[in-house]
Amino acid sequence: MNILVDAMGGDNAPYAIVKGCVDAMNERDGFSVTFIGDEEQIREVLSKEKYDSGRVTIKHTTQIVMNEDVPTKAVREKKDSSMVVGFRMLKAGEGDVFVSAGSSGGLLVGATTIVKRLKNIDRPCLGSVLPTKNGRMILVDSGLNISCPPERYVNYARLGSAYMKALFGTEKPTVGLVNVGSEEEKGPDAIKEANALFKESSLNYIGYLEGKDVFECKADVIVTDGFTGNVMLKLIEGTAKFMFSEIKNVLYTNLKTKIGALFLKKDLYRFKDKMDPDLNGGAPILGVNGLVIKTHGSSNAKTVKHVIIKACDLASSSFLEDIRLNFEQL
Repeated sequence: MNILVDAMGGDNAPYAIVKGCVDAMNERDGFSVTFIGDEEQIREVLSKEKYDSGRVTIKHTTQIVMNEDVPTKAVREKKDSSMVVGFRMLKAGEGDVFVSAGSSGGLLVGATTIVKRLKNIDRPCLGSVLPTKNGRMILVDSGLNISCPPERYVNYARLGSAYMKALFGTEKPTVGLVNVGSEEEKGPDAIKEANALFKESSLNYIGYLEGKDVFECKADVIVTDGFTGNVMLKLIEGTAKFMFSEIKNVLYTNLKTKIGALFLKKDLYRFKDKMDPDLNGGAPILGVNGLVIKTHGSSNAKTVKHVIIKACDLASSSFLEDIRLNFEQL
C-alpha cells in the first residue's frame, strides 16, 4: 500500500507532515509513503529522523496551493503544485490514498475535477468522526459545502452511512438531521423539504436532532450543511481544549487535589483520548472516485500520525467500493 502525502499543505508543513508520517511508519508496517513537495525541504526534515528509507519516495514539485488562492484558478494554473500532482498520481493509480492538510476549496475542486465524482453524486462532502457517550458518530458535511439543496442532505446521509459501516461495522446506521428544534414545523424550508425526502428514503432515519443531542448517541450519522458542520466541529474541538485546560488547573490547585489527580490519572487520560481532536483528526472527501483524506490546516505531527494510520485502515477496507456500488444502484 502506498500513501500519497501533500508535504507542503497546512500551517506546519513540511515539518509536521513529514514527522507525522515517519512516526506512523515507525508504529505500523505494511505501507509506504510518497512525499509530494519541495524535495530539499522534505529531505531536511527526514535527515533528523530515524526511518526505513525503503518505504519512502519523494516526488519533487515547485508550487503550493495556498489558502488565499482562488481554488478553481489554483488547480487549473498551478499544475506543478503538491496538491494537483497528488491528485494526478492518485488518478493514475500511483497510490492508494491521498492525504493533505491544504486548502479545503482546493481539495474540493481538485477531487471533483481530477479524481472525479462517483456516479449519482453531485457534490462530495467531508465526513468527520466525533465521540459520543457510547462510541462514535459521523458528521457530514463537516466543511466542504457552505449550503445545499434538500436532496443533497440525503446523499450526504448515504455517504456517511457507508463510511460508518466501513469504519465501525454498523450495518444499518441511524441518521439524524440537524435542526433548531425537534418539532416538524421548525427550521428553514430546505431542512423541512429534506426531512420529507428522508422519510421517503430507505435510510434508517430517526428525525431532527438539536445541537444538545449530538453527544447523546441518538444517531450514528449526523447530517447538516458544511457551514453548520464546520462550526460544530471547531466548537467541539475548542471546547475540548478549554475543558482539559480547566480540569488540569483544578487538579493542580493544591496538595490535596494533586493527590486526587494521581488516583484519577488513568481514567482522565482515557477520557482525554476520547475527546482529543489530534487522535480523531482526518476526514475523507466522500463521493469522489478515489480515497482522499483532508486533515485540518493546523495539524501537528501527532495529528498527521493518526490520520496516516486511519488512511491505511480505510484503504484496506471495502469502503470506497461499497459507496460506489450503493450509488450506482440508486
